Amino acid sequence: MDSLISASARALAAGDALGALKRVALRDDPPALALRGIAMAQLGEHPRARELLRRAARGFGAHEALARARCVVAEAEVALAMRDLSGSPRTLTSAAATLDAHADHANARQAQLIAARKLLLLGRLDEAAAALALLDVRGLPPSLAAVAELAAAELALRSLHIDTARKALASAHEAALRARVPALLAEVAEARATLDRPAARRLVPGGEQALRLDEVAALLASDALVVDACRRGVGTGDAWQPLARRPVLFALARALAEAWPGDIDRETLIAHAFNTRHPDETLRARLRVEIGRLRALIAAQAGIEATARGFALKPHGKAREVAVLAPPIDGEQASLVALLSDGAAWSTSALALALGASQRTVQRALAELEAEGRVRSIGRARAQRWLSPPLAGFTTILLLPAALPIE
Repeated sequence: MDSLISASARALAAGDALGALKRVALRDDPPALALRGIAMAQLGEHPRARELLRRAARGFGAHEALARARCVVAEAEVALAMRDLSGSPRTLTSAAATLDAHADHANARQAQLIAARKLLLLGRLDEAAAALALLDVRGLPPSLAAVAELAAAELALRSLHIDTARKALASAHEAALRARVPALLAEVAEARATLDRPAARRLVPGGEQALRLDEVAALLASDALVVDACRRGVGTGDAWQPLARRPVLFALARALAEAWPGDIDRETLIAHAFNTRHPDETLRARLRVEIGRLRALIAAQAGIEATARGFALKPHGKAREVAVLAPPIDGEQASLVALLSDGAAWSTSALALALGASQRTVQRALAELEAEGRVRSIGRARAQRWLSPPLAGFTTILLLPAALPIE
């Protein structure tokens, strides 16, 4: 390795992308192409970075498996930044095995970390937890250790394990200080600020109360009957009944909870559940059917009693109160907005993967949000990407896919 390549690599490790480019910008040999690609990625020029890394990988010979594996890992990092989530995990797994075989353990751990972060983006929290559990962070460079701790903190936050998240963020901060990379320090600071921002709203008579993540966790762990509009379900302590795929039943549960300890009339329930203000006998009959279904599903947590004018929610057991937990932003597309608010440009296919929805459903939702001025698109056809301005003043972590897995 010549002196310019070595100097460029050191500059990249310190986060000095421009300094690295000054040394190799005019070179087209594979090592220089790889370094140029990484530098362009650090500068946010991801399409150009991917092109350079692919050229570098093709330029390395068959006997240079280690160099090609490093290019694969770097390209996977770029793909993650571009929110290209469609790639097969086998390529990254194979690259990690090659790196381990050549004793390049730091880059092998980076490959594992990229795979875990991709799982986090997709909302597959159980798989992400398993991947992070296998990651040995001992001996990692400080910058990589900080990224690993940030991933662990995100997993803990999305699972509402607040104490675990605090410890991981403290470790990430220490590692970022050792790395002396300003962008990494800023990312850690932003993650730590998440703990102090409102994450949800508890609806109370006459208004609402903003709750931080630790307060949300305490409420969900209490004996209160919680109707959770963030993950759309009903729970009491460890008991949980998901209603995310039963929107009518969840609308009824929320309306009943908001009326507690009183009852709610049938006309209002019909308006909430069926989006109409003109009830007829058909809708009244359907309401009785849906109430029966909801009553059966939440029988372990609460009963639903008929009253003269409608229905009332009656929590069972130790549950002495009913709490309604609302997301920080309203609307059917809150999870989509939460994904887009991370500042990255998302493709429709990546959003569909993360949300577990069809591309057509996501396209319709994006069209509605664009008409409202809440998102904007760049590019056309297959290159089209979607952006949303950051949401200031609160965190949307509870709205991300699978934010609160059932354990």
